[in-house]
Amino acid sequence: MRALVTGGSGFIGSHVVDKLAEAGHTPVILDVAESPWHPDVETRIADLTDAAAVREAVDGCNAIFHLAAMADVNQVVDAPARTDAVNVHGTFNLLEAARTVGVERFLYASTIWVYGNAPGLEPHDEDTPLVLPPHLYTATKLAGEMYCRSYETMYGVPTTILRFGIPYGPRARPAAVVPAFIAKAQAGTPLTIAGDGSATRQFVYVEDLAEGMVAGLAPAAAGRIYNLVGDELVSVRQIADTVRELVAEVPIEHGPDRPVDLKFGQASSERAAAELGWRAETSFAEGVRRYVDWLAVTNGSPVSSAAVSTAGSAAAV
Repeated sequence: MRALVTGGSGFIGSHVVDKLAEAGHTPVILDVAESPWHPDVETRIADLTDAAAVREAVDGCNAIFHLAAMADVNQVVDAPARTDAVNVHGTFNLLEAARTVGVERFLYASTIWVYGNAPGLEPHDEDTPLVLPPHLYTATKLAGEMYCRSYETMYGVPTTILRFGIPYGPRARPAAVVPAFIAKAQAGTPLTIAGDGSATRQFVYVEDLAEGMVAGLAPAAAGRIYNLVGDELVSVRQIADTVRELVAEVPIEHGPDRPVDLKFGQASSERAAAELGWRAETSFAEGVRRYVDWLAVTNGSPVSSAAVSTAGSAAAV
């Protein structure tokens, strides 16, 4: 199967490219830049807001893994119009191209942020009633989910929605919480946490996440929604303590609580386990250790990473 991976040059997408190739599929990257991780993989350069370019890029592909998005929260806050153009209208352009070409599956990367402030008992499953989101990022991802459902119902485009926990691991953006804490610890800088650090999140190690995405190609996954998330609830204080244990025992500083922090609760991955045979196998502490090891060997360099991978080192994960 030829599978187009939007955002395939980036953090999660590059790992999906790896897992697709391991599963015997032919990945094709769609991104605004060449991949530093996969220079030999066919890459189609296009902006999701360019409908004609998107239509051309989709041609010849059997499946679409749609990961490209404005995902950095700070960028979303600073550029709401661009966020809407990419996350909402870019998704529409892809779905329209999928309808025109007749792709066999459209897999959409959403987020467990959609459960923010959701009522009812925890853990939240995929049938949990959702509330209108206060954050623009979540609103755009929910808009994408609704477009997926509409295109499936009205036009017969087979879609699968995958709601991610917070991804971390090799190739992560430096601004994400785990890389940022590690960089500060390596520099001997105090780690700053909001409030008492008791707020919790559910993470998912990026290689586990990529495997879950590829598992979403299963015939039974058409028309379904799955939470791809680790079972652990990890507090901000635990993140800091894990980094201090693995990198350096730098001080912790407490800042004010974030004024508009969401109540997330816990999301369940039982449906993915039952229907896809998928669970996040990597504990949070083990995933952070692997990321630290990867940084030590590669210094985050794609060239070094490729060399280590070729040598078969366990640190190149």
